[in-house]
Amino acid sequence: MKLDDIKISKAIIERFSAKLLDSLDCDVAVVGGGPAGLTAAYQLAKNKKKVVLFERKLSIGGGMWGGGIMFNEIVVQSEGKKILDEFGVKTTLFEEGYFCADSIETVTTICSKTVKAGVRIFNLFSVEDVMLTEEKVTGLVINWSTVELAKLHVDPITIRSKYVIDATGHAAEIARIIQNKSGCKLKTPTGNVIGEKPMHAEIGEQMIMENTKEIFPGVFAAGMCANAVFGAPRMGPIFGGMLMSGEKAASLILEKLK
Repeated sequence: MKLDDIKISKAIIERFSAKLLDSLDCDVAVVGGGPAGLTAAYQLAKNKKKVVLFERKLSIGGGMWGGGIMFNEIVVQSEGKKILDEFGVKTTLFEEGYFCADSIETVTTICSKTVKAGVRIFNLFSVEDVMLTEEKVTGLVINWSTVELAKLHVDPITIRSKYVIDATGHAAEIARIIQNKSGCKLKTPTGNVIGEKPMHAEIGEQMIMENTKEIFPGVFAAGMCANAVFGAPRMGPIFGGMLMSGEKAASLILEKLK
């Protein structure tokens, strides 16, 4: 078969444009493709919701790729193992209550299962603003990550969503956009992003579930973002709380969508 360079280009442009056009209106927009964002997106899509996920970086998976100090092994507790079991990720018992998994297998398996569940993932997209209607977030303002990195003056486009999940990790980007640009208060004791505390895995893992909740009308925090918003400790290279937080965020939104 003789290949035509223009047909190759045309296929990419037409197929990507179709995907993007179909994603401009969705049930849930997830910002951040780490373990919490992916798990939330997977659970929502599994329940027949239209989910679009935006990730600033080229790769999906957040900090899970590197395990701890670039040793590509992660740790989960018993509750987190149940979620890895659902995804089909192999785990190994280290000591009672501590299970290890290969981070490469974990990320690639979760990504694959999430896409196959129906989640539309757009990497290399940044969220630079939110759409606010009567003090409720009703969508996102997106642009290419390269535009952001190069500091180019290029206008963005918008997508509409019934709910948004801020799974942007330590930075809590969506929460900070709401705080800094809208003049509205978040549902925290101070009304603002409190900021994460130093590492304490035990407390951090406990608090992440409590802090996974609606932080502003239409917006839920998941993963390390939830602890950053409410001022809880970070957890380091244990990922069970991240997975469970994503699952909880999805369940809370599913209740809202009934």
